[in-house]
Amino acid sequence: MKKTLVAAALSAHLTTQLFAGGDIAPVEVHEPVLEEAAHAHHEESKFYLVVAGMTLLGDEIHHGEALLDGDDEYGYGFGIDIGYRLGNGFAIEYDYTYGKNTVYEITAHETVEATSTYYTSAIDIVYTYEATHNLGIFGKVGYEFEWEKITELDIDEREDDFVFGAGVEYALNKEYKLLVEYEHSLIEGPHGDAILAGVMLNF
Repeated sequence: MKKTLVAAALSAHLTTQLFAGGDIAPVEVHEPVLEEAAHAHHEESKFYLVVAGMTLLGDEIHHGEALLDGDDEYGYGFGIDIGYRLGNGFAIEYDYTYGKNTVYEITAHETVEATSTYYTSAIDIVYTYEATHNLGIFGKVGYEFEWEKITELDIDEREDDFVFGAGVEYALNKEYKLLVEYEHSLIEGPHGDAILAGVMLNF
């Protein structure tokens, strides 16, 4: 009888607390939260712009009976790329370069020093492999048109052929990357191959 009275009293107390808004704390139910992978690569913007300084390595080519020797110590210029990412590491680029270097025309009788200026315009397909979260390795192939002028030697030519490039890029953040690229063209010229180093802006 005593146990029955105690149970009844406890039941009545609990009922009173529930209806009176007592001190019994409500039970909180938490839904599971799925965390994003710590190293998930951020989604890059579709368009990007690259501005780079360029060093020309110089080359020797035959031009008629003369040899044109491009000086590798004074070749310089710049390059600009405008790109659009297609997805899965691929992108399409339009690129423009301008360069200038010293050229020596060597014949059997004399050597003439001249200045060569040239510029190119090309469309490239680029593939980038994301080696790490920040580091990318890329290769490109394209078709370019080149205009070269050497006033002292009465040379003013336009040629076109394939161009190839390879390099690395390092992401500082989601907007800016540093990059270095080596470029080789099938168009022969005294300017030779080029090395470019610059900054990529994603926008």
